[in-house]
Amino acid sequence: MNLTELIVFLVLFALVTVVGFVAARWQRGDLNLLDEWGLAGRRFGTLVSWFLIGGDLYTAYTFIAVPALVYGAGAIGFFAVPYTIVVYPLVFLLMPRLWSVAKQHGYVTASDFMRGRFDSRGLALAVAITGILATMPYIALQLVGMQVVLQTLGIAGKGIIGDLPLIVAFGILAAYTFTSGLRAPALVAVVKDALIYITVIVAVIAIPAKLGGFGHIFQAAAAAHLPLTLSPKAFTAYATLALGSAMALFFYPHAITGVFSTRSTEVIRRNAALLPIYSILLGLIALLGYMAVAAGIKVPVTSLAVPVLLTKMFSPWFVGFAFAAIVIGALVPAAIMAIAAANLFTRNIYREYFRPDCSPRQEASVAKWVSLFVKVGALIFVIGLPLQFSIYLQTLGGIWILQTTPALIGGLYSRWFHRSALLIGWLLGMVLGTWMAASLKFQSSTFPLHIGGTVLPGYAGIWALIVNLVIVVVLSLILNAMRVSNGRDETSPSDYVRAEAAVPAVD
Repeated sequence: MNLTELIVFLVLFALVTVVGFVAARWQRGDLNLLDEWGLAGRRFGTLVSWFLIGGDLYTAYTFIAVPALVYGAGAIGFFAVPYTIVVYPLVFLLMPRLWSVAKQHGYVTASDFMRGRFDSRGLALAVAITGILATMPYIALQLVGMQVVLQTLGIAGKGIIGDLPLIVAFGILAAYTFTSGLRAPALVAVVKDALIYITVIVAVIAIPAKLGGFGHIFQAAAAAHLPLTLSPKAFTAYATLALGSAMALFFYPHAITGVFSTRSTEVIRRNAALLPIYSILLGLIALLGYMAVAAGIKVPVTSLAVPVLLTKMFSPWFVGFAFAAIVIGALVPAAIMAIAAANLFTRNIYREYFRPDCSPRQEASVAKWVSLFVKVGALIFVIGLPLQFSIYLQTLGGIWILQTTPALIGGLYSRWFHRSALLIGWLLGMVLGTWMAASLKFQSSTFPLHIGGTVLPGYAGIWALIVNLVIVVVLSLILNAMRVSNGRDETSPSDYVRAEAAVPAVD
């Protein structure tokens, strides 16, 4: 344990703790209402939402896992860069429509939209359960990023005493999320992004200078037999993984929560244009994996590569600064994910099936407590179960979320898809995607598809989605021809292109 590192780390962590609690007084609203607690009153402007959504999508686990994958496997680790670029044209096209109809009808979750558009409790429940299942391990992996840093700092280890710093850190997060709602991660995201940008910019300038330049770094990676480019055999796997991940990313509950918290469709479009800046940062972060190889870093698990690299290359005060950036980078997405899961449970399970007559204040109160339970569940994942188990579930999370896209994207533009067909397609996609991942022993999400004598490796989520779509189209043709009821649509065409907020933006 280095005292300088620890002091800098604790000072910055204390700063964001204060910011998290102060957020309850920022643009004060009635936090006893779900719309205020869970969506901050839908009033975030371009700047705040840029920090919030960026902090939500580019997480601490990203900072650890992407360079760790490059460190261990080479060029394949860069798949995250193109998929975070491909996603923003989709955001530009889809999310303003979803925001507009949600604002018009007071929808808080994607499941609310399913319920209103298709008059289907089953379809809404399917989307809610999928979102909650996919979110839980995602929160757990943010904790993993924190745990790696705390271990490198020397203040975490084995057993309950060793896990105490992680428990305390997450307890503080739970407390200010409970009291401040979405306002807390929004304010903390500003601090987090400033720290991350400074850390990465300094690292990609100073480390190559110390190692003899990027030419030497790439030579060292090649000498260590790390591929610098993809082999042709990996093209389809890489492309389908990037495409599938891009299609799924903004349909995760926490991403939709970030979008719904914005003030207008113009804010969403501006963010679709500005958020690719984070992808540049992500590409630079990925290069840290090659730098670790060139620096001669040897670690028992690849997730330690970046923390050990920073410790070796920088003075203790900057190491403390960088480690604080990574840990704070876990707090923002973990808070938003917990809020999103709580919104889904409260709106689409508790109110729909247990207390249809609950008041708005009761609804918000339940959401606050559920967000707390979600965090405790994620903590149990990390402390009580092997790390690999969380990674397995996260692998499934992307596959599962992808199976909700036919209903969500289709519903934004048409009601031709039949609600029963969408539900059956979702179910078959979930089962098939899970089976593919299980057949690979959850070691990979790239499933080799055998077509005749050709083997076509690709993302299991895409293969499952193709089956899902075929089932949806065929069954919709049959059910529509038979004139089976498709429910009552409570939305109207004009709902998808208007409904701007009448409140001032928060920036």
